[in-house]
Amino acid sequence: MADNAKTTTATVIPTMRYDDAEAAIKWLCEAFGFEKHLVVPGEDGTIVHAQLVFGNGMVMLGSASASEFDSLQKPPRSLGGVVSQSPYIIVEDADKHYARAV
Repeated sequence: MADNAKTTTATVIPTMRYDDAEAAIKWLCEAFGFEKHLVVPGEDGTIVHAQLVFGNGMVMLGSASASEFDSLQKPPRSLGGVVSQSPYIIVEDADKHYARAV
């Protein structure tokens, strides 16, 4: 994991919920080069909170749950597959990243 003292200069940090946050973290790191800044594991393999950094940006994510906060955010599968979150990531070689992502 990246040094937890690492800071970001991002002024906007999107937050997302995933049915399988652990798999999402792995995919974002392997496919796009995100680095784990902080990962707080929960019970039963869930992720309570995670911060991933990329360049000077950061995303926060966690496992979908029945909490009051999570009632405001839904992963796409719970909405019938409708895309409900879409980060835009600037990379040097889009074709290379696409090949790793699919």
